[in-house]
Amino acid sequence: MRDIEPGGDRDKLEEVDEWQLYASAGYASSELESEEIESEEGNSEEIWFDGDDLEFEGSTVNWDSPPCPAPLGIAHVIKIGVCDHCLARVSGFHSKGSGPDSGSLIREEAFLRDADLESKIVQDYCPLCENLFDDVENIVDRVFETLSKTEFSTMQFGIHLPKDLVQEEDRIRSKYGAPGSYHLKGAIVESIHERIRGLGKEVDFVKEKPDVMVLVDGLTLRVDVDVRPIFLYGRYRKLSRGIPQTRWPCRACRGRAQGCESCDETGLQYVDSVQDLIGEPIRDALDAEDTSFHGMGREDIDVRCLGSGRPFVLEVKKPSKRTLPVEDLVELVKGHAPGKVEVDRFTWCTRKKVNEVKQSRSEKTYTIRFRPEGPVDKETAEKSILSLDGQVIDQETPQRVSHRRAAKTRRRKITSIDKLSFEDDEIEITLRCEAGTYVKELVHSDEGRTTPSVQSVLGTDCEVIWLDVLEIHYE
Repeated sequence: MRDIEPGGDRDKLEEVDEWQLYASAGYASSELESEEIESEEGNSEEIWFDGDDLEFEGSTVNWDSPPCPAPLGIAHVIKIGVCDHCLARVSGFHSKGSGPDSGSLIREEAFLRDADLESKIVQDYCPLCENLFDDVENIVDRVFETLSKTEFSTMQFGIHLPKDLVQEEDRIRSKYGAPGSYHLKGAIVESIHERIRGLGKEVDFVKEKPDVMVLVDGLTLRVDVDVRPIFLYGRYRKLSRGIPQTRWPCRACRGRAQGCESCDETGLQYVDSVQDLIGEPIRDALDAEDTSFHGMGREDIDVRCLGSGRPFVLEVKKPSKRTLPVEDLVELVKGHAPGKVEVDRFTWCTRKKVNEVKQSRSEKTYTIRFRPEGPVDKETAEKSILSLDGQVIDQETPQRVSHRRAAKTRRRKITSIDKLSFEDDEIEITLRCEAGTYVKELVHSDEGRTTPSVQSVLGTDCEVIWLDVLEIHYE
């Protein structure tokens, strides 16, 4: 009864993924940088120069041209070597569609207007994308090779491009592209989407809550895949004492396991936990990496949780499978933890449910058995204990949890005392309390830190024998 489960960072929710800074699933924005044109006065003539003249293979490109979709603007971006993909997105001819086919059509029409235009192209690689569109097929192959053993139906892409490429592309496109021309990030991601659709893959591209998120490095073509967790909501009953709610690292090796005789190299103080009795068969069935357990509070290791059970959310990390029927998962838990933990049903949920469960302030009904020190008059004892019905008590942070709880005084209400019985020298009480009430301390007073208490109204020391959670009044 002395063991208290350790707290820790496991209860903290995950932060927003950093890769989303690079997300560009057709809705990203890019900054357009304005250019200032400076002029200098000469003695005989005005010289125009803004530092933007580029020299490609010995030929200086004239930057003083109108933007697309003017024919001269189209001719200009063709001269500097843009690829068909980029020509389509900066030209402004939306009626011709997008992609290399429409770019090729725009290029052919420009060549018909100027027979010498093709011979004036001065660059072999595209200054807007550095021919990154040519690598789309390679990127898609890498993505599906990485995800070959992962089940998913929704996807979101992010792409990280070199800063200098983004700045140069913005500069050229904002100056010579048509108004509203598509930025590079969005165009590449859309091209990846089109390639995947062309392969007949049954994938939906979404902006929120995808099954998998993919981050592509535009410089190295490295593909990083993040398989998003899935969440299951349920209520568990803990039928046996001596089982912590979450994994409890070995005190001797601090969870390192290797070479530790104290825990037989398991890294755990207790082999069983509610988290693993429920989570391990599910993790194995979904071929996942690990689980996290988010409970609506927690009972002590020596306390049973009965009734309809304690609400919880199981977070399954990086699952390879996502579509097993929840009824099958319930049966797996029943077969893995008979006589220890029970779950009647699961429902799929989202991370939002974690916050809801963790922040709930539900009242609870307990049964506690204790032994007064020395004989007590039953009639007097019953009257004294029932006097606590409806009272508000003050509880300082108990000594047993002072290492993980802030030192303060909490006011809690004893909603009702529903049942009181005597058996030999022991007393059993069933009572309903406000969330956050320390029920053991309500009985033995924790050396006067809880007032009033059963011990104070009886006028004798009380020893707690056991405690059960009978009901958590949620939903």
